[in-house]
Amino acid sequence: MERGRSREEGQARDATGRRRRQQPYGGDRGAGAAGTSVFAHLVAALPCAGGRPVGSVLVVDPSPPGWGLAFGDDDPLLMCNSAADVNSLLPDRPHDFVDHLRARGWTGAPDTCVPRAAMAGYCAARWEGARDAAKQKGVTVRHIPRRLVSIRLGDGSPRLRLDDGAELVADDVVLATGVHRPRVPRGFAALTGHPRYVDSPYPSARLRAALGAGRRRVLVLGSRQSAVDAALLLCRDGHRTTLTSPSGSLPAVRLSLHAPPRDFPPLRRMARLDPDDPLLERRLTRCVVEAVRLLGDRPLRAQTSRAADPVRRLAEETALAEAGVCLWPGVAVAVIEALTAFADGLPAGRTRSLMRRFDWFVGRYLTALTVVNARRLLEHCATGALRVAPSYPESVAFTGGVWRVSGPGADPPGTYDHVVNATGFEPPEVTWRADGRELLLRPGDPGDTVVDHLEADLRVRRAPGAPPEHVWLAGVGTHVRIPFANHLRTVTRQARWVAEQVAARG
Repeated sequence: MERGRSREEGQARDATGRRRRQQPYGGDRGAGAAGTSVFAHLVAALPCAGGRPVGSVLVVDPSPPGWGLAFGDDDPLLMCNSAADVNSLLPDRPHDFVDHLRARGWTGAPDTCVPRAAMAGYCAARWEGARDAAKQKGVTVRHIPRRLVSIRLGDGSPRLRLDDGAELVADDVVLATGVHRPRVPRGFAALTGHPRYVDSPYPSARLRAALGAGRRRVLVLGSRQSAVDAALLLCRDGHRTTLTSPSGSLPAVRLSLHAPPRDFPPLRRMARLDPDDPLLERRLTRCVVEAVRLLGDRPLRAQTSRAADPVRRLAEETALAEAGVCLWPGVAVAVIEALTAFADGLPAGRTRSLMRRFDWFVGRYLTALTVVNARRLLEHCATGALRVAPSYPESVAFTGGVWRVSGPGADPPGTYDHVVNATGFEPPEVTWRADGRELLLRPGDPGDTVVDHLEADLRVRRAPGAPPEHVWLAGVGTHVRIPFANHLRTVTRQARWVAEQVAARG
């Protein structure tokens, strides 16, 4: 979010003749869930005692407000991975999303999941409501359907350059960038530009267009949430699909990721642990296990499958979830938030190391499948439309009009018509130019420096301890400070905090 004016606009003034702050807010995905939450909280905080009047808010995003990458796909197969009762944009109103759905005739339970398009519609509705409230307060709001490229700092107000060459001058900028750079899968770095390679399953319409009519043999790289989405879309459309990943493991299965049902004292104990303790992983795991025990007598080992075959494991864990004997999902949100609080403020490298050590837990349990999607996968496996490869490709080439993929051992290579990358997205990077006067919303060139440090105010600084710039981060871009930066409850709390700072700035 930027408070600003275009290069052609003059200085707006209020009725007293004082200059009014003009405030765009920007980023590549500045009007997604994080950006919408910042905008709604900012408007609610205006006018704020001590702050100068705000003249305008400009929202810079190529997508329509609310329809970002995370939720902005209207294919009904694509579901939110968390329950409706944890998807509010307003942390002070935790049932706001459920209330929004109820007002539109929804009769589901708060702890169930809904299509992502419903969440996008909710974001759009809250954006429109905040826009109307801003108008009543005399604040102009404008959506600019472009992409923010860079921010020039150090010579007065921040100057923002858009992808069409236009410039904006801002008083304050909030970057709610989301994600947009697909990861490059191992072994495919030289092949990502191939016409039979699809770099992401999103948006689903683009995936369908890339494969065209007819039944295709498709290799999906990945086995977590993005890969599950890809498999469901492809199998529904009649394509024969194979999932492959280095882990060879599918996520665990749960009914939903819902709000914590109670307080968990063992998780509060995490805050007292020493980040340098060589037994840290064991101690953190112990906290989680003890928290699960508070939900019932069934041991954790009896709530999951130990089957080596991923499809059999999926079937067994689906049966456990449907039988209502999986208790561990009840602690998942509380674990995410306890780990976030524990790691908040650690150096970025330490946080990444911690997350790598817990990748087995994050990848299988905190990002587990809903039972609805698990059942759909099993049905496709039963018909032969879907299989999970036992190993990840060791070599790959496109010859004779097909992809030829070889795994370990002497088995003949598999052949596929298309490869779909579903390994997820790179965390967004904000980069300082070597001269220290410009921020880029992309990886930099040699000599440039990635912003890898944020203090508690979430403002960008040229170096630790340097004065803050008039630029804030919100949402997934704060991964340099905290883990689970895309957890919506964390995102909306950040949004409120950033908006209140911006509104109160004198």
